[in-house]
Amino acid sequence: MSLFDVIAILLTLTALFAWINDISIRLPNTIGLLLMGLIASFVIIGLELAFPDTAIFHRISDLVRGIDFSEALLDGMLAFLLFAGALHVDFGRLRNRAWIVGTMATVGVAISTLVVGSCLWWVSNLLAMPLPLAWALVFGALISPTDPVAVLSALKAVQIDETLETDMAGESLFNDGVGVVLFTMLVAAATSGGKDIGAAGFAELFFVEAGGGGLLGLLAGYLAYRAMRLIDDYPVEVLISLALVTGTYAAASALHVSGPIAVVVAGVLVGNRGAEVAMSETTRRYLFGFWTLIDEMLNSVLFLLIGLEVLVLQFEAALVPLAAAAVPIVLFARLCAVSIPVFALGARTRFAAGTIPVLTWGGVRGGISVALVLSLGTGEFKPVLTAATYTVAVFTILVQGLSLGWLVRWLGVCRQPEAPVEPVRN
Repeated sequence: MSLFDVIAILLTLTALFAWINDISIRLPNTIGLLLMGLIASFVIIGLELAFPDTAIFHRISDLVRGIDFSEALLDGMLAFLLFAGALHVDFGRLRNRAWIVGTMATVGVAISTLVVGSCLWWVSNLLAMPLPLAWALVFGALISPTDPVAVLSALKAVQIDETLETDMAGESLFNDGVGVVLFTMLVAAATSGGKDIGAAGFAELFFVEAGGGGLLGLLAGYLAYRAMRLIDDYPVEVLISLALVTGTYAAASALHVSGPIAVVVAGVLVGNRGAEVAMSETTRRYLFGFWTLIDEMLNSVLFLLIGLEVLVLQFEAALVPLAAAAVPIVLFARLCAVSIPVFALGARTRFAAGTIPVLTWGGVRGGISVALVLSLGTGEFKPVLTAATYTVAVFTILVQGLSLGWLVRWLGVCRQPEAPVEPVRN
């Protein structure tokens, strides 16, 4: 089956399921698509078992198995989704919260990785399913970053304090790049037995990849901004933004720096400085509308794919206890990763009411974690890591994502709508 055929089937299924969700189920679009993807996967698995001689069900399964989810997301969709999210970040608010966002996206990810890794290692031994500490830490790295796609999708459905929203969105946009870098280094350490990389080399690689990605994004975003400032032609300026995303991500891969961090930095620069100075009102309307549409479409396809990925995962009944234990472990690690920076910085920084519970419960995981675990080569510990990752991702999207609005209302931290301005009467 050609690439065009695969894309056509995915878009058709996404449009059909989105329409069904819109007219009947009425869940948030991405969550509804994930749920229907899961249901469709279980139905196909059941039909395969019930009718083993029927070729059509095997063909459907083979089609989904033929999609490299990890490559499709990490080397395809992710750059566009991150740029689209970063475009809408208010740089003024982000700059005021830079220390908070930076600490949570770096120190918070490190804390969560250590807590998840050590707890999962201990529980795996308790359940007589011993997992080496190195691979437990790999799981900690891939599951610790909150998924910006899932988080930003959840934020659209709730109205929270602007400060808290900036902390939540900013952290999710930057911590995935940090998590990918940390994951890559921990996988290298786990596969080499820790011989090929020491603590100094670990720190050097981390700062080179993360810092290099930030510098690349700043340079590329500035060049795009200057190019847009010289013209007033919205089709060309939209094309420049597309070239910025693809070119920056490809350059980051070639230079061995963080592509996710690079496109986020470029997106924040173009979405703020570029929108204020380099774009006319017409260009702003078309460019932001274009990227909003790209964001919604790719989000829909991504969440449907997450649901359909059940067809390629090989779950074993013996892995269920450890996979289930991973959910409270990740929640506890998220609480630690949020609470420690908040308490450490609370003396000189204002935090909105409900910051700790909202950031803890709003730490939704999604496609990035699934893509990272699927990128691991075949190995003894991949099945258990995959089962735990998928269980956590589905739980956070369905349970935490759907109940985040209820939590915000229960805590009383909803943002009040602005009162309408009364017309002046003479």
